[in-house]
Amino acid sequence: MPFPPPPRAPGPVRSSPRRRSLLASAAGAALLVGCSTGSSDSGGSGDGPSAAERVRARAARDSQELARRYDAVIAAHPALAERLRPLRAQVATHAEAFGGTAKPSPGASAVTMAPEGPRAPAGAEASPSPAVAADRKNALASLAAAERSLSDRRTEALLRAPGELARLLASVAAAGAAHAYLLTEGDK
Repeated sequence: MPFPPPPRAPGPVRSSPRRRSLLASAAGAALLVGCSTGSSDSGGSGDGPSAAERVRARAARDSQELARRYDAVIAAHPALAERLRPLRAQVATHAEAFGGTAKPSPGASAVTMAPEGPRAPAGAEASPSPAVAADRKNALASLAAAERSLSDRRTEALLRAPGELARLLASVAAAGAAHAYLLTEGDK
């Protein structure tokens, strides 16, 4: 025996939007704003860098630091140089794509390379290159962990970035995840 439909409350017909339609509208608006190619400035006073400029500068500094890590591992483990140079070259390309530079000094070892980060606080990157594990496997694992961590941070940052920058962050985060895979799976 079929059940009768639930009775409607007496009174005027509900004309306000339903919760689902409001949520769908809000999600659609957020998607449009996130994918816009307009100016990254939110109409601020122009006193400081925009959010997009800060994300781009941070991404460039992160890529430069990662390139220094690669340089330190290559200097400590020359047998890994052939394997790591192509990955390091891609990291340098990523830094350049974000507006930074990550080119090694031809005659300098990675340990003495000077930092070149844009807008780096005084003394923040003046420390020597990162410590490298004496054992080859741990050195590669450390690089893979750095790649993975940076990839995760970039994936989070792309949610706040405007269109083109978000696409660049997504692409570089995917490359970082691939680098982490190559670093950990190469010896298997």
